[in-house]
Amino acid sequence: MPEARPGPGGRDDRAGLARAALARAKADALARGNRPASRDKTHSERTAAGGSAPPGRSQRRQRQDDPQPLNAAISGLIETQGWALAAATGSVFGRWAQIVGPELAAHTTPDGLADGELTISTDSTAWATQVRLLAAQLVRRLNAELGDGVVKKVKVRGPATAPRRPGEWRVRGGRGPRDTYG
Repeated sequence: MPEARPGPGGRDDRAGLARAALARAKADALARGNRPASRDKTHSERTAAGGSAPPGRSQRRQRQDDPQPLNAAISGLIETQGWALAAATGSVFGRWAQIVGPELAAHTTPDGLADGELTISTDSTAWATQVRLLAAQLVRRLNAELGDGVVKKVKVRGPATAPRRPGEWRVRGGRGPRDTYG
């Protein structure tokens, strides 16, 4: 690059220094592997074609360390860490009323999702029977919401009951004094 000649007021000198600095920056960028964006279309051609580049700026390629939209970053993290099932489970639990409807959600709660089997608890035996009858529809609806094959089977549990206690009229301590058995 030719040396800048000083002119009146030093303008040529400053322009030459700027050109030299730009050339050094481009060389450094190329050495790091950054390639300039292709300039096959002008801004007016991009905007006519529906592009969204602001005036004076060219489209540039995405780099790995560029900021990403939060949704894309979370989706990438879920995929790389293998958290798809855990995310699906949280989605089912968090949106249960939206997925199954408010009436069914008032009487049921999802307990777990493991190996494609969703376990649901109900507050009465009547609702447990109703959910068993609706199991195929629930599987279809859940798979439509979460992705095909996430839920394969629905297991329904009725209400939890207290353990049975011995009755009041039961003999304690084994056989009585007049037992003639044996």
